[in-house]
Amino acid sequence: MTVVITGASRGIGAGLAEHYRAQGLDVAGTSRSPMGDITLDVTHPSSHTEMAAALGDKPVELLVCNAGVFLDRGDDLETGFGADLWAQSFATNVTGVFLSIQALLPHLRRASNPRIAIISSQMGSSEIASGSSYIYRASKAAALNLGRNLAVDLKDEGIAVGIYHPGWVQTDMGGETAAITVDASVAGLVERFAALNLETTGCFETWDGRPHPY
Repeated sequence: MTVVITGASRGIGAGLAEHYRAQGLDVAGTSRSPMGDITLDVTHPSSHTEMAAALGDKPVELLVCNAGVFLDRGDDLETGFGADLWAQSFATNVTGVFLSIQALLPHLRRASNPRIAIISSQMGSSEIASGSSYIYRASKAAALNLGRNLAVDLKDEGIAVGIYHPGWVQTDMGGETAAITVDASVAGLVERFAALNLETTGCFETWDGRPHPY
């Protein structure tokens, strides 16, 4: 079984890669630097083409779209949230997710039980809106919407798509005071990915298995 994880150089992505390797699975973790199994800048279309080529004809059973950025943390409504931050955030958190999936569709189609897991966030929920971080929230809402619609279009091909809130995790993005550890998030996400199937495709769930408000 081959697992591809984008943004696997640190945090949740690195934790997932470590877990699956410990299970004896073939893991391809991507990173913008050469330190990953595969070099991938999710904002560059040509980089996705190179990633797909590096995987050859391997069937990909699980693609985890984890690469993401949070660039507008603490920005002020009057002076912050510059257009460049919008462009960079959507290029990574939305377009990058789509391009990863698009590039690896042939590999997913070769697998016996293909699944796509998109790491979104509770901050992308329209029902749970607490203000601020408008760019990050909007990008994660878009990733959620993307996943929901891909689930519809890919179901007939036997490819299941799940969208997940990984928790508020003690990573560089989440900070040291976050609620849960990387290990706790990874343990829960692994269970969610394993349970994902065509019956549950399009789900938006928390790392610990609760349905999340859209």
